[in-house]
Amino acid sequence: MQANREAFKLVMEKPWIWSYIGAAAVWLAAVAFTGGQGAGELATTTLSFAVFMVIIAVGQMFVITTGPGNVDLSLPATIALTGAVAMKVMDGQNGMILLGLGASVFTGFAVGLFNYLLIWLLRIPPIIATMSANFLVMSTAIAYGRGLRIKPPPVFADFTTAQILGVPVLAICTVIFAVVMSIILSRTIYGRSVTAIGQNMRAAWLAGVRVGRTRMLVYVLSGTFAGLCGALLAGFSGGSSLNAGEAYLLASIAVVVIGGTSVAGGRGNVPGLWGAALFLYLLEAMLNTYGAGAGVRMIMTGLIIIVVITIAGGEETS
Repeated sequence: MQANREAFKLVMEKPWIWSYIGAAAVWLAAVAFTGGQGAGELATTTLSFAVFMVIIAVGQMFVITTGPGNVDLSLPATIALTGAVAMKVMDGQNGMILLGLGASVFTGFAVGLFNYLLIWLLRIPPIIATMSANFLVMSTAIAYGRGLRIKPPPVFADFTTAQILGVPVLAICTVIFAVVMSIILSRTIYGRSVTAIGQNMRAAWLAGVRVGRTRMLVYVLSGTFAGLCGALLAGFSGGSSLNAGEAYLLASIAVVVIGGTSVAGGRGNVPGLWGAALFLYLLEAMLNTYGAGAGVRMIMTGLIIIVVITIAGGEETS
């Protein structure tokens, strides 16, 4: 009885644990429907696709943590452009992998910096600024990547799809990445500055936090991680695609909120991102298993996202 109380207390203190509970429940429902067939394959596939969502969501989480109205809507276009840049620079050659990754990450960095310059110089609200940037970056991606048919280098493609005992190598790397970013958020001056700005920007400024530089870095981080995701996604998919980032706009925000980050700012959470990403992918997989059409899957997923964001939106930052 005491153990149950402790477990319940832990869940209430860390509500993002519900995302893992929900993911496990959905996985069990999908497996039960198939009579246990394909359980391992479903788990492996889920981990493979959750990787890209987690990478994107980490950057989005830092942006959202800085306070209300801060969100990066340029992610889809950034993923499309950086994927094309990576493939074009790599040109299918193993010796060009690092250069291609560097070019992709740098392109994402530049997009993030451009986003902040729009916000800072023109005093445009972040939602409008990043949405405008999304159109501009997507236009660039179309001009640069349309008709691009370059396959990833064999070594790079093998790395993005490699597995160890059924666990994707990328998932292992992303877990390590998430741990590092969690430490940065909770244990470093920069991470605490991000949280302080989200709780009260003026108070943070009066306390000596360099608000402008800190906000600039969150948008740069978001763009940089989108650049990394674009390259990895292109390698995983066998090439770049202009619509590669379409699924990551609303979903990245949903993963951040379901994962325990407050939409009001001032409270971020990295561990919950994994649970939320697994939950959303498994939910769509379960609906697909039950034979739900694309429209039904989108409606159900959208309703869940709306409910969670609405509930989370009522929370006050402490």
